[in-house]
Amino acid sequence: MGDEKYNDFRDLEVWRQCRDIRKNAWHLAKNLPPHEKYRLADQVVRSSRSSTACIAEGYGRYHYQENIQFCRQARGSLFELIDHILVAEECEYVSATEAEEFIDQIKTAVRSLNGYIKYLKGRKESDQGLK
Repeated sequence: MGDEKYNDFRDLEVWRQCRDIRKNAWHLAKNLPPHEKYRLADQVVRSSRSSTACIAEGYGRYHYQENIQFCRQARGSLFELIDHILVAEECEYVSATEAEEFIDQIKTAVRSLNGYIKYLKGRKESDQGLK
Protein backbone atom coordinates (compact mmCIF):
# COMPACT_ATOMS: atom_id res chain seq x y z
CA MET A 1 0.00 0.00 0.00
CA GLY A 2 2.81 2.40 0.86
CA ASP A 3 2.26 6.00 -0.14
CA GLU A 4 -0.41 5.23 -2.73
CA LYS A 5 -3.47 7.48 -2.73
CA TYR A 6 -6.82 5.81 -2.16
CA ASN A 7 -10.02 7.63 -3.05
CA ASP A 8 -12.31 5.13 -1.36
CA PHE A 9 -12.69 1.46 -0.54
CA ARG A 10 -13.18 0.53 -4.21
CA ASP A 11 -9.47 1.21 -4.75
CA LEU A 12 -8.51 -1.53 -2.28
CA GLU A 13 -7.36 -4.73 -3.97
CA VAL A 14 -8.91 -6.81 -1.19
CA TRP A 15 -12.32 -5.21 -1.75
CA ARG A 16 -12.01 -5.96 -5.47
CA GLN A 17 -11.18 -9.58 -4.73
CA CYS A 18 -14.21 -9.85 -2.46
CA ARG A 19 -16.38 -8.21 -5.11
CA ASP A 20 -15.34 -10.96 -7.54
CA ILE A 21 -16.18 -13.54 -4.88
CA ARG A 22 -19.56 -11.86 -4.39
CA LYS A 23 -20.24 -12.15 -8.14
CA ASN A 24 -19.27 -15.84 -8.13
CA ALA A 25 -21.44 -16.43 -5.08
CA TRP A 26 -24.40 -14.88 -6.87
CA HIS A 27 -23.90 -17.24 -9.81
CA LEU A 28 -23.69 -20.20 -7.44
CA ALA A 29 -26.81 -19.11 -5.56
CA LYS A 30 -28.94 -18.57 -8.63
CA ASN A 31 -28.07 -22.06 -9.88
CA LEU A 32 -29.13 -23.80 -6.67
CA PRO A 33 -32.42 -25.72 -6.68
CA PRO A 34 -35.58 -23.65 -6.05
CA HIS A 35 -36.13 -25.24 -2.62
CA GLU A 36 -32.77 -23.72 -1.50
CA LYS A 37 -33.81 -20.14 -2.44
CA TYR A 38 -34.53 -19.10 1.17
CA ARG A 39 -32.03 -21.41 2.76
CA LEU A 40 -28.58 -22.04 1.29
CA ALA A 41 -28.86 -19.55 -1.58
CA ASP A 42 -29.78 -16.74 0.81
CA GLN A 43 -26.89 -17.59 3.12
CA VAL A 44 -24.40 -17.71 0.25
CA VAL A 45 -25.48 -14.29 -0.99
CA ARG A 46 -25.56 -12.74 2.49
CA SER A 47 -22.11 -13.92 3.52
CA SER A 48 -20.56 -12.81 0.23
CA ARG A 49 -22.19 -9.38 0.47
CA SER A 50 -21.12 -9.05 4.09
CA SER A 51 -17.44 -9.34 3.19
CA THR A 52 -17.48 -6.34 0.83
CA ALA A 53 -19.86 -4.35 3.02
CA CYS A 54 -17.66 -4.77 6.11
CA ILE A 55 -14.55 -3.69 4.23
CA ALA A 56 -16.41 -0.62 2.95
CA GLU A 57 -17.83 0.26 6.35
CA GLY A 58 -14.49 -0.16 8.08
CA TYR A 59 -12.80 2.03 5.49
CA GLY A 60 -15.33 4.76 6.20
CA ARG A 61 -14.69 4.75 9.94
CA TYR A 62 -11.36 6.63 9.65
CA HIS A 63 -10.07 4.99 12.84
CA TYR A 64 -7.60 2.16 12.48
CA GLN A 65 -9.00 -0.01 15.27
CA GLU A 66 -12.56 0.20 13.97
CA ASN A 67 -11.37 -0.51 10.42
CA ILE A 68 -9.44 -3.54 11.70
CA GLN A 69 -12.54 -4.82 13.53
CA PHE A 70 -14.69 -4.56 10.40
CA CYS A 71 -11.97 -6.35 8.41
CA ARG A 72 -12.07 -9.15 10.95
CA GLN A 73 -15.83 -9.38 10.46
CA ALA A 74 -15.28 -9.51 6.69
CA ARG A 75 -12.82 -12.36 7.23
CA GLY A 76 -15.41 -14.20 9.31
CA SER A 77 -17.95 -13.80 6.51
CA LEU A 78 -15.48 -15.27 4.03
CA PHE A 79 -14.97 -18.32 6.24
CA GLU A 80 -18.74 -18.62 6.60
CA LEU A 81 -18.99 -18.62 2.81
CA ILE A 82 -16.47 -21.47 2.65
CA ASP A 83 -18.76 -23.50 4.90
CA HIS A 84 -21.76 -22.76 2.64
CA ILE A 85 -19.76 -23.90 -0.38
CA LEU A 86 -18.90 -27.13 1.42
CA VAL A 87 -22.62 -27.65 2.09
CA ALA A 88 -23.35 -27.07 -1.61
CA GLU A 89 -20.72 -29.67 -2.46
CA GLU A 90 -22.07 -32.18 0.08
CA CYS A 91 -25.57 -31.75 -1.39
CA GLU A 92 -24.04 -32.29 -4.84
CA TYR A 93 -25.11 -28.87 -6.11
CA VAL A 94 -21.50 -28.18 -7.16
CA SER A 95 -18.65 -30.50 -8.02
CA ALA A 96 -15.67 -30.99 -5.75
CA THR A 97 -13.52 -29.21 -8.34
CA GLU A 98 -15.85 -26.19 -8.50
CA ALA A 99 -16.01 -26.01 -4.72
CA GLU A 100 -12.23 -26.21 -4.35
CA GLU A 101 -11.64 -23.53 -6.98
CA PHE A 102 -14.10 -21.20 -5.24
CA ILE A 103 -12.56 -21.94 -1.83
CA ASP A 104 -9.07 -21.23 -3.22
CA GLN A 105 -10.32 -17.86 -4.48
CA ILE A 106 -11.69 -17.10 -1.02
CA LYS A 107 -8.46 -18.18 0.68
CA THR A 108 -6.53 -15.77 -1.56
CA ALA A 109 -8.85 -12.96 -0.47
CA VAL A 110 -8.40 -13.96 3.19
CA ARG A 111 -4.62 -13.71 2.77
CA SER A 112 -5.03 -10.25 1.22
CA LEU A 113 -7.36 -9.24 4.03
CA ASN A 114 -4.83 -10.44 6.60
CA GLY A 115 -2.21 -8.31 4.86
CA TYR A 116 -4.51 -5.29 4.93
CA ILE A 117 -5.16 -5.84 8.65
CA LYS A 118 -1.41 -6.05 9.25
CA TYR A 119 -0.94 -2.81 7.30
CA LEU A 120 -3.63 -1.08 9.37
CA LYS A 121 -2.06 -2.29 12.62
CA GLY A 122 1.28 -0.93 11.47
CA ARG A 123 -0.23 2.43 10.59
CA LYS A 124 -1.99 2.55 13.95
CA GLU A 125 1.24 1.81 15.81
CA SER A 126 3.14 4.33 13.71
CA ASP A 127 0.61 7.07 14.40
CA GLN A 128 0.58 6.27 18.11
CA GLY A 129 4.36 6.55 18.17
CA LEU A 130 4.12 10.10 16.82
CA LYS A 131 1.95 11.32 19.71
